[in-house]
Amino acid sequence: MASAALRPQACPERGGGVARAVRAAALLAMIGAALAGCVPRQRPVAPPIAPPVQEEEARPLPPGRLPADETRNRVAVLVPLTGGNAALGQSILNAANLALLDTGGQRIRITAYDTAAGAVPAVNDALAEGNGLILGPLLAEDVRAVAPVARHAGVPVIAFSNDVSVAGDGVYLMGFTPAQSIQRVVAYAHAQGASRFGALVPTNVYGERAARAMNQAVEGAGARLVGIQTFDPGPNGARAAAVRLAAQGPTDAVLLADVPRMVLPAAPIVRQGSPQPRLLATERWATESNIGASVGLRGTWFAAPSDGLYNQFRTRYRARYNGAPYRLASMGYDAVLLVVRVAADWPIGRAFPARALRDPGGFTGVDGAFRFGRDGVAERALEVREVNATGTTTVSPAPRNFN
Repeated sequence: MASAALRPQACPERGGGVARAVRAAALLAMIGAALAGCVPRQRPVAPPIAPPVQEEEARPLPPGRLPADETRNRVAVLVPLTGGNAALGQSILNAANLALLDTGGQRIRITAYDTAAGAVPAVNDALAEGNGLILGPLLAEDVRAVAPVARHAGVPVIAFSNDVSVAGDGVYLMGFTPAQSIQRVVAYAHAQGASRFGALVPTNVYGERAARAMNQAVEGAGARLVGIQTFDPGPNGARAAAVRLAAQGPTDAVLLADVPRMVLPAAPIVRQGSPQPRLLATERWATESNIGASVGLRGTWFAAPSDGLYNQFRTRYRARYNGAPYRLASMGYDAVLLVVRVAADWPIGRAFPARALRDPGGFTGVDGAFRFGRDGVAERALEVREVNATGTTTVSPAPRNFN
């Protein structure tokens, strides 16, 4: 366990004024949940990144271990708060804090631990201070380090990684995986008449996962996979791969499994086929701005979480923290909504009811409906979007639930 000094923060008092009540009411109308919350404290190693503490936020207490708490269960948030990923980690923590303030409950207390100096010292501190649930870490290697320590203590981990290899045996993943995005867009394309599929994937870990997912998605749809071609980064890599794929035979739809700028040179080659294939893409396109500026990419379909509730969350985040959140910050918000919903059935001082995480009805957050499968990976309800001149439009809405 690390010996660095800690700076706990007190939990906010009940109430909080008219402004807080209005915000909480807006969230409850948006999400439809009556939840409970508390505010994190940080264990800083460098000057804090978050904006100054305001009236509703937690205030620092003198350095030392957290005091005994007989009215709330403790939940740890493990994210990088210093180092190269500090801005992303702080954004996730801010979003978690915002969820707690919005819900205004008192049954849990959330504490933040910096993983930049080591995920194992962070989780050891979290467990020593009585946390019964871990939210995070962010990076797959940190999840691997934390998992056995938390498992030995009987504490579940809800991580923010998208590396499915670290899921299971007490570890649940909130991250967005390419497999689900690919399965959704392939199924939609097949329903629109596509029966022959191809794919261009980069020569990296993401590409390997995308290729595996493409095989499974096409097989699951009962369609034919004409071929998958890999490409190296560079101006000619994707173009050359498209030429090789075209030589394998005609296709009705081709997956471009990389960010737009990397696959743009391949688009004209793919579309030379007859009939002209539909371009497909992955969830990575959801974070691209001005995506429709490239004429060659217009008409592409890809699957991703709906931005409807996320846009409202982003507005609220900006108003509170004077800046835009990272897109992945929504995982911190939704993880806290999940926890405070479960907190109603979590007796104070008892083990977290992990069975609640496997509710087949799932949960609802700013990224839509999701639930954890037997493998511990979050299954998400995704929409299908089409790229156009002004951005994207939704061509197949996301299901609202899993019923």
